[in-house]
Amino acid sequence: MSLLVQKYGGTSVGSIERIEAVAEKVIGYREQGNDMVVVVSAMSGETNRLAALAQEINPRANGRELDVLLTTGEQVTIALLSMAFEKRGYAAKSYTGGQVRITTDSAHNKARIKSIDNENIQRDLDSGHIVVVAGFQGIDEHGNITTLGRGGSDTTGVALAAALKADECQIFTDVDGVYTTDPRVEPDARRLKAISFEEMLEMASLGSKVLQIRAVEFAQKYQVPLRVLSSFEEGEGTLITTEYEVEDIMEQALISGIAFNRDEAQLTINGVADTPGIAYQILGPISDANIEVDMILQNVSADGSTDFTFTVHRNDYETAFASLQKTAESLDAREVSGNNRIVKISIVGVGMRSHAGIASRMFEYLAKEGINILMISTSEIKVSVVVDEKYLELGVRALHEGFDLTQEG
Repeated sequence: MSLLVQKYGGTSVGSIERIEAVAEKVIGYREQGNDMVVVVSAMSGETNRLAALAQEINPRANGRELDVLLTTGEQVTIALLSMAFEKRGYAAKSYTGGQVRITTDSAHNKARIKSIDNENIQRDLDSGHIVVVAGFQGIDEHGNITTLGRGGSDTTGVALAAALKADECQIFTDVDGVYTTDPRVEPDARRLKAISFEEMLEMASLGSKVLQIRAVEFAQKYQVPLRVLSSFEEGEGTLITTEYEVEDIMEQALISGIAFNRDEAQLTINGVADTPGIAYQILGPISDANIEVDMILQNVSADGSTDFTFTVHRNDYETAFASLQKTAESLDAREVSGNNRIVKISIVGVGMRSHAGIASRMFEYLAKEGINILMISTSEIKVSVVVDEKYLELGVRALHEGFDLTQEG
């Protein structure tokens, strides 16, 4: 008998009809002889509705009370789903995060899981219950309700799977797996049978929205096999596991996928002194403004001065530009410029480790389409480029075709 932890997102439980459908799906797995733990989000739109109510009452409501409010959405779903199981003759028991005793730190609205007491859940599983757990929430050491931030239900599912030593954690969503790239940009994108933790982490960090980074990090740390499946159609989905298990399942492709991020902006300060500490003087004020820097490029000019370019999230562009102008005045820089009409395109694949020339092939495919590269960043298993936003779809399609990603790896 296997133990499965399944997580269903807000769209999957967005109506009574869909909650009933989830109950039927879970029972199908149960009838195959599996013990079942089900983690659910709030019904689609409910968390936003509750947040809007809080905004209407008090736009500056403290984090503790926001968490008390927002967690009620999941409490509704776990009760309704448990009722659906009982109606069908299956014993079920629902738990909030606090009732499980998912202990977190005290960072309201973005708490981190510290430990999970699995005793109650294990006892219920042993007595034949289907266990239903509220995602997205926990409790701190003082008994305060906490929430785990964006994507928190995925993290709850993976953390429970790790604590219970589940055979697999299955994430049910509105897509049927992880694709080589976004099918809305490249219609020939192919669903992957398997992908490694490392590759999925890179894809998530580079713009893929299928899974949240924290959930993948947790799965990798505790070696929990993850599978992404569709709530609305049958299929084997995509397994996210170790690199070695991926190789056992399929021949390892050079490139597993192409990710992109539309939310990029570029800033440049020209003509600053090429002296120790100059990077800190430029980026220190940016960091102090709580702005995250992504890619960085530094060039020394013929006159001995330095040109310094970096990228930030597009939402932070105006604030970062104003900060950089102040820095330019203090450093007597020649010029500050910016561009908030750029995108980042990245190729990801563990096959890069053992094959030379992947980056040059990427540049070749983009050059053939007349796409100019503004910045380049590399790591062991990824290459990212910044280009003008008008070239996003053309660039993704050119790379997808160039690396034969429509073919089975």
